[in-house]
Amino acid sequence: MNAPVRSHYQICVRCIMDTTDPDISFDAGGVCNHCRRVDEELVGKKWFPDNGREKLDAIVARIKKDGAGKEYDCVIGLSGGVDSSYLAYVVVRDLGLRPLAIHVDAGWNSEIAVHNIEQIVRKLDIDLYTEVVDWEEVQDLQRAYFRAGVANQDVPQDHVFFSALYEITVKKKIGYFLSGGNFATESILPSAWGYNAVDSTNLNAIHKAFGERPLRSYKRMSFLQNYFLFPYVHRLKRIRPLNYLPYERDAAIAFIEKELGWRNYGDKHHESRWTRWFQAHYLPTKFGFDKRRAHLSSMVMAGEITRDEALRRMEQPLYAPEDLKIDEDFVIKKLNISENEFRSIMASPPRHYSDFKNDEWFYNLKNKIREIVQKVKS
Repeated sequence: MNAPVRSHYQICVRCIMDTTDPDISFDAGGVCNHCRRVDEELVGKKWFPDNGREKLDAIVARIKKDGAGKEYDCVIGLSGGVDSSYLAYVVVRDLGLRPLAIHVDAGWNSEIAVHNIEQIVRKLDIDLYTEVVDWEEVQDLQRAYFRAGVANQDVPQDHVFFSALYEITVKKKIGYFLSGGNFATESILPSAWGYNAVDSTNLNAIHKAFGERPLRSYKRMSFLQNYFLFPYVHRLKRIRPLNYLPYERDAAIAFIEKELGWRNYGDKHHESRWTRWFQAHYLPTKFGFDKRRAHLSSMVMAGEITRDEALRRMEQPLYAPEDLKIDEDFVIKKLNISENEFRSIMASPPRHYSDFKNDEWFYNLKNKIREIVQKVKS
């Protein structure tokens, strides 16, 4: 069952975002609010694709100074995906840093992702720390999210990724976490299409409603930890180096294929078999939107591809029928549910994250305070 969309269809004249985002708005010229946000709030303020190298070099100098005499001067997360793989190369070969690579295995890695991680660690000669999450707990939490029928199905993975990464970084007394997150591929991502992955209150509420076993070892992170303890008490600095460089995803893929023996797995975040299925089938089928639209629109705003090219890529099928059947069978078996329950959940109406207890008001208050502070500073 698809989520309802507006009766009047409209698509942005600049990117390819459309009314499958229920909160989208357009100006008199047909340009959407997402494009305006990129122009007004990101470029030159948080995103420096053309003139950020000097700023990045200053950050790197500080990292090297603070890390002098230590085994590692920073931590990088490594998933085997494009962004984290390219970042690893940049951090080691371009910036000359000494990272500890951390991989959090939540049980959904594709064989290609594992291959990519092995290649990167070997070719760049960096140390890898792998945190293996208890599969029975991840399985139970992922099954709970699936039964809840919410859009943000990646939370069981994403939440523990960041919880474990930050905890390990702090324990090892490393002051800098460098992320492959970037605005070149993620400047546009509608809030209506998901929810904050670090809201442990929402996670606990969904698990309480549909989970079957306690989460004893699954690492969770509270609002207080994420926005106060980690940055201010432990002084952990989280940096996105790719936002200071002219990063192009397609060019990065070609580069790491050649330099690192990296193998391509398809669309963004499809290094996880669960993410591939949920983004390419669950969301379009149950909620009526295709996340490729946001990623491609981000690439249009970055100047990497044209709007026409983005529209052409959207015409490509999300799944070949035989591949969808393979992945559906895999998900059913991996979640340990019956095919009847699987079909019933897929056919049931979608739910909103706000149907479950959450701390959204905390995050809204935090954002409002930050806006006020920025206005005062400017």
